[in-house]
Amino acid sequence: EEIARQLREAAHPATLLLNVSNLAWYGESVAIPQHLQISRMRTLETGRPMLRATNNGATAVIDGRGVVTAQLPFYRQGVLAATVQGMAGSTPYIRLGNLGFLALGALMLAGAWCAGWRRRVRA
Repeated sequence: EEIARQLREAAHPATLLLNVSNLAWYGESVAIPQHLQISRMRTLETGRPMLRATNNGATAVIDGRGVVTAQLPFYRQGVLAATVQGMAGSTPYIRLGNLGFLALGALMLAGAWCAGWRRRVRA
């Protein structure tokens, strides 16, 4: 939500996202690939590419569609070189933030309530 608000309200919003993280304390756990998945989702939400630099996790370049275009192997030291094109514009998530998800959830609850109410009326 904070990223969406900043991209919505900034006079000159960022055209790419940068994530520099110390993931050493996770060890060799499922948290490393999970952080990469979360980053991929963030690029889908914002439509911006992301550069991830980690000390022993998922160093990667992710395009604005959530596709990993370049990546170093997990837990390996190295240098990742890539060309990245920044993106501008707005996505539904940038415009609405979490409001869209809340509205969808409310519609689903209302639909479930109506379906249950119809079953009780027919019985």
